[in-house]
Formats: sequence, structure tokens, C-alpha cells
Amino acid sequence: MSSLAVALPLELDSMTGFDMIASFKRLIKQNLKMLILTNPGERVMVPEYGVGMNGYLFQNFTSSTYAQIDSKIREQVAAYMPVVTINNISFDVEGQDTNKLGISLEYSIPNIGIRDLLQFTI
Repeated sequence: MSSLAVALPLELDSMTGFDMIASFKRLIKQNLKMLILTNPGERVMVPEYGVGMNGYLFQNFTSSTYAQIDSKIREQVAAYMPVVTINNISFDVEGQDTNKLGISLEYSIPNIGIRDLLQFTI
């Protein structure tokens, strides 16, 4: 079986050595997650790469903070993953723990007919 990339975080697999990604859907989801969680300046030779979600950890979550996060995600995806179309970004504000922020990102890849959902918490 052909593989596209190694899955992160690294996990041992008895067949291939490490858990490998064999589908474009899973590869794009992993790359999107890495783009969102990478801090600007963290990637070698591309200092402007990354949304830097950790920078929002101690922010007061207001509508302007949500708009800023939304804008940053869309800007970074357009620059570094132009094949991905962001359909919707929503924030978990109902019954929210004041120390966490849940984000759901609905996206699609029109060229290959994939739609998916990425959810994470900071």
C-alpha cells in the first residue's frame, strides 16, 4: 500500500514502522491542524506560517477575539493551503469553560470532492 506521509503524533506500526497516512482526506486534515496550531516564526524558513492559536490562550473571549481568530485562520489557509475552502468556523460559546475555547472548522476540497470537519480545543 502506498503512503502519502507519516501520521502525527508518531506512533509505531508493526507493518510500516510508523503509522502512515494513505488518504488525501486524512493528510489535508493533518496539514490543516498543523497550520492552525503552529505559531508564527516556528516553521524554519517560513516565519509568517501559522495561525498561532496558543497566543489566544489567555485572551478574554469576546466577539472581536472570535473575529480575529476567524480572520487569521482564513488568511493562513488562503496563503498556505489554497486548495481548501473554509465553509464555516464556529466557536463553542454555550456553556463554555472560561479556560477553554472549542473551535469547529468545516472545510471542503472542491477539486476532489471532500468535505470534513476539524474540531479542537485550546
